[in-house]
Amino acid sequence: MTSFIALRQASRRDASELAILADIASRGFASWLWFAGVQNGVSDTPLELGRLKMGEEEAVGGWRDAVIAEAYGEVAGVAIGHALNEGIGNIEATIPATAPMLALQKTVVGSWFIGSLGVYRHLRGIGIGRRLLDDQIERADRRPVSLITASDNEAALSLYGRNGFLEAARADAVPLFENSKRHAWVLMTRSAAQQRQETHG
Repeated sequence: MTSFIALRQASRRDASELAILADIASRGFASWLWFAGVQNGVSDTPLELGRLKMGEEEAVGGWRDAVIAEAYGEVAGVAIGHALNEGIGNIEATIPATAPMLALQKTVVGSWFIGSLGVYRHLRGIGIGRRLLDDQIERADRRPVSLITASDNEAALSLYGRNGFLEAARADAVPLFENSKRHAWVLMTRSAAQQRQETHG
């Protein structure tokens, strides 16, 4: 049904596409964070800093953790996931806007955590997001799978809900600007029991 969609492991050369898609997945939150690099003289644009971060060799959530979907001869989407180990307990938020998400992540240590799942707008609605999500669930290897999305992102909430994810917790997002629309960060988890049940049919 979605045989025209091909998945492949990302390479360092994909860093630019990964930065764009991670920014799309976060609905601009990533580039807002990266803008600090422009202010500090590290890069000329937020996406340039994103490209540098995605190209780092050992970075968690960088190219080594990314799977790219291709369709119709072009990069169509990405999923970035990794095992969430106890080391996250030692990480402190350096800016207030990231504190609620970090706190939510600390409640699901041991999960496979999907940090980003994004598809270019002109290629949505043909199963790419579902294919990437299925691949991440498979990579979890019977661990629970967790992710965080925004409470006003109805398309994402619908996709995850249809695929066995349930809301586990939520935290109010810190507004990025004075006129920012208020929303919450929603932690969703797909249980390990469900993983095993589906594996055994």
